[in-house]
Parts: sequence; C-alpha cells; structure tokens
Amino acid sequence: MLTPDHRAAWERDGYLALPGFFTAEQVDRITAATEDAYRDPPDWLVVDNTATGRRARLADFTPAERDVRRFKLNDLYLELPEVRAVALDPRVRGILAGLMDEPVVLCNSLNFEKGSEQGDHIDSLYMTPRTPDKLVATWVALEDAHPDAGQLFYYPGSHKIPLYTFSDGTHHAIGAEMDGWRKHIFDGIAAGGLTRETFPAKKGDLFIWSANLVHGGSPIADPARTRKSLVCHYYSHADSVALGFDCVPEGGDAFWMRRAHPPLPVPPPPPAPPPAPARPFRRFVGKVLRKVGLYSLFKRPAG
Repeated sequence: MLTPDHRAAWERDGYLALPGFFTAEQVDRITAATEDAYRDPPDWLVVDNTATGRRARLADFTPAERDVRRFKLNDLYLELPEVRAVALDPRVRGILAGLMDEPVVLCNSLNFEKGSEQGDHIDSLYMTPRTPDKLVATWVALEDAHPDAGQLFYYPGSHKIPLYTFSDGTHHAIGAEMDGWRKHIFDGIAAGGLTRETFPAKKGDLFIWSANLVHGGSPIADPARTRKSLVCHYYSHADSVALGFDCVPEGGDAFWMRRAHPPLPVPPPPPAPPPAPARPFRRFVGKVLRKVGLYSLFKRPAG
C-alpha cells in the first residue's frame, strides 16, 4: 500500500527504494524460468544483445554466444506466469495504482543477466505515454548487485526537469536530436544541484521510478559477474483503453497487455543485379540502319 511517506518521497525524488520486498522463493522462480529459456530457447523469445545491439531470437544465437549472457530477454511476462506473479504482485499493484491514481497495465518486461551499462536516459523518450507522467517502471533485484557488476544509477529529483520537446513537437526521441536532449538534461541537473547515486541492491529489493527520472547502468568492472534483474513498465489503464490495447485483468485491480512479441529486424533486400554491359557499337549501327530505313532487313527474327 502507498503510504504518505512513499508519496512524499516519490514527489520529491522520483523513485521509491523498497528493500527486501520480495522473498527469495519469489525471485528464484523467475531465475529458474530464465535458466530454462537459456537451456532450451523457445521460438517466441526475442532478445537484444546489449554488447552488440543485435536483435534476434535467442535460439538464433550460438551456444557460445548465449553463454556470455549479455542479453535483454524481452517480454517474458507474455508467456511466463512466474514473471507476471512478481510484476503484478498485489502489493506492487497497490503501490503503482496509488502513484498513478488509477489501475496500471503491465506493458513490457526485460530480464537481464548482466548489467545493462546503458547511458543516461529517461524511459519516456522511448515508451512515450499518451499522458505525461502516466508511465512508471519497476526494477527487481534477482541477486545481490556487486559494485563491480554495473549497478543501477540515477539522479534523485531529475524527474522534475521539464521534458525536452523535439522538432516534431513531441517528447519522443529523435536520434539526430539527442545531443540537444542531453544538453537540456545536464543543464537541468547542474541547475538543480542534483547528484548521481547508485542502488546497492540486495536480492528481493524493489526499485520503482518515474518514467522521467534520469538513470542508467554503471560500467561493469568485472565481466565475470552477473547482475540478474527484472525490469517492468506500466501504462495507466485509461491511456491503454484509449489506445485500444488488449488489457487482460489481473486480480481485479490491474492488467497486463496482451500483444505480439517484439518484431525481428527485416533483412535487407538482395542487391540488384548489375546492369547488362553496354554495347555502344551495336546501338550505333542500329541507329544508323533505322535512319536509312534498312533496320528491318537486319533485325533478328523473333522466336
């Protein structure tokens, strides 16, 4: 349940850190399901290699590539009840509904084995909600996060920096204009005297943040270390209904979005065949014959 202290911290800092929120048994069920996916990848599981940016089915990576575990496993919540059970735990639903002032809709999940090392960003750049501030995220530690494994970092209070408006009039990221966004954000951080903090998570901890909180993943000092985690994002129910999403009820006071798995990249078309070699002399002769009216005498018969 959302308490007055939670509400005050959320409005001041843009996040809530809730230690020991989930039991070891709850997070272990997610870890076991993830391990099953690595051992026998299902055809539907689309992943992103966080080191190379390559998107593909997990089954399309070689066993050696899968062993490195630099993957973001997309939307296990669509298939695995173990993930939905944590993402839509009754206590989580209650807190998120209190922050949103309405029921929420689980709209994606991301399972990480390693730290993301993702640079400073806000989630609303890429999952821009229909209504500003109607997107929240959760981060569940599935193991203790060692400092050398690339801990989550964030800037308390950065959610109050006014949103940057791109050239199309929206707050959705345009790649060519991200330098302007970065200047805007870091000018705001400097003006507010905001400082960067890290989250020294323990297994079972829950971190909830505003979609406008600047955050990212610290560099990984020890590549051998894992930092297993589950990230989920939630839209408001009103926005989801307005956008025509298929919202499946969960427990009567929350929903999860039923949709297709993320699309795979479309392969580039095959290269066009090279043009036929030019035959300038033959064209010249044909032109002359046409001019003198003799072309039909020398034209190759059809068939």
